[in-house]
Amino acid sequence: MADQTLKQTLSDAMKTAMRAKDKARLSAVRLILADIKRIEVDERIDIDDARVLAVLDKMLKHRRDSISQYDGAGRVDLADQERFEMDVIQSFLPTPLSEAELDALISAAITSTGADSIKNMGQVVAILKPQVQGRADMGMVSQKVKSQLQ
Repeated sequence: MADQTLKQTLSDAMKTAMRAKDKARLSAVRLILADIKRIEVDERIDIDDARVLAVLDKMLKHRRDSISQYDGAGRVDLADQERFEMDVIQSFLPTPLSEAELDALISAAITSTGADSIKNMGQVVAILKPQVQGRADMGMVSQKVKSQLQ
């Protein structure tokens, strides 16, 4: 199963949730698959694992935003649903990078681009993005890069 794509893993997870009659997990996995399918139909492509990771990252970001809005409005029930969906989405992502691993990747990217100021931040982030996709929050990565370039 090591050569199984992320899309296949998601399909298998959907089937497992159906068999287990786990409606909440099934619903969350279907949301992910629907988003992937929408992209494939809109762009007439078959997306690869890197793009699936980007979709999952985007979905996580949406969930974080929704949770903060729901918490602010006192809608604990909706916030809890978003948290559950976040947990399901995160279960398909690779192991997150540790602070040390992330700092090492940032330092290597800064060195390889020769970045010396905030003006070069785009080059550094462009190198980092494929390396950290699905393993670190890009907002946090950008903040760390910005602090190291100042």
